[in-house]
Amino acid sequence: MSAETLTLRQQNRATLARQMLLAREPIAPLRAIERLVALQAQWPRPPFLGLLCRLKDFECQDLRALLDRRRVVRATFLRATLHLVSARDFVALRPAIQPALDNAMRSILKQRGASLDLDRLVAHARELLADGPLTFEDMRDRLLRSHPKEDERAMGYAIRMLLPLVQVPVVDEAAWGFPAQARFALAEEWLGLSISREPAPPDALVLRYLAAYGPASVADMQAWSGVAGLRETVDRLRPRLRVFRDEQGRELLDLPGAPRPDGNVPAPVRLVPEHDNLIVARADERLVARRHRPRVFLSALRVAATVLVDGFVGGIWRLERTKGAAVIKIEPFAPLSARTRKAVTDEANRVACFAEPDARTFDVRVGG
Repeated sequence: MSAETLTLRQQNRATLARQMLLAREPIAPLRAIERLVALQAQWPRPPFLGLLCRLKDFECQDLRALLDRRRVVRATFLRATLHLVSARDFVALRPAIQPALDNAMRSILKQRGASLDLDRLVAHARELLADGPLTFEDMRDRLLRSHPKEDERAMGYAIRMLLPLVQVPVVDEAAWGFPAQARFALAEEWLGLSISREPAPPDALVLRYLAAYGPASVADMQAWSGVAGLRETVDRLRPRLRVFRDEQGRELLDLPGAPRPDGNVPAPVRLVPEHDNLIVARADERLVARRHRPRVFLSALRVAATVLVDGFVGGIWRLERTKGAAVIKIEPFAPLSARTRKAVTDEANRVACFAEPDARTFDVRVGG
């Protein structure tokens, strides 16, 4: 039997449904984070905005409380980048991600790390952190005293990749939970949980990805996770999956019972923050048309904050704060109807009030 073909709009709506972007959902933030697997957190504020556009009645302190109670951590995770992830998922999924972190370390360091005794280096870092959390600046300084001939940056990066660490949230010092120079702690000590040091097969990671982002190709899975060579895993899981095709004939995999709404289901306007996994995690045009990608995927691995219009990226946005004013500037990719412009303005006002609650005035400027 030939596989069913899913149109681009059907794929789009399926992903938005799983991402809680067809309607704000009344679920707890911890459950939402686990449903998304993780929220990219290169900067502290975007994960808060990511939950704002997905959850009903979400408040900043809801996520702060999860961080303070160590139910959620900010740590190196998918694609060797910082994410917010639940403590239990960090412990469960880190062993499946570890091979990708090892590869990232080798790729970045190359000859710079050729002389490092990695086992000795990690053991030394554990000793340093046993006395309490450290910033990486302090960590590198202390490592350099014991390894004066080594590259301090290479040592620091190797430790980030090899040793499970979490950033320590700071109460009342940073509005979004973390200062610019955050301190790091050993994840096992911070959480009181053991993390296996043995690499694990990525089966659970693939299934969680499909639940949150599917239907998807193997390339999509690898783009999101940073884990290469997932074809073998997918073939092993194939009896548990449904197979579809996109309009170009590319194979898409999905969970049998996952939501796949009709492509004509309405999708509300949403302002998605920088580096959101919704945008980062796709290797296709399900959300960002090819002609718009240069305005979304920027230099230095930056990913712009985006405006979803009818479910697709229809523009970019940025928030500017000057004295007592908070201004959101929208750059649409095409002219907006009066109705859509109002929806964009209303959503932007919601974001501005949430992101800059102490501003005296709020303004939204829509170009085009």
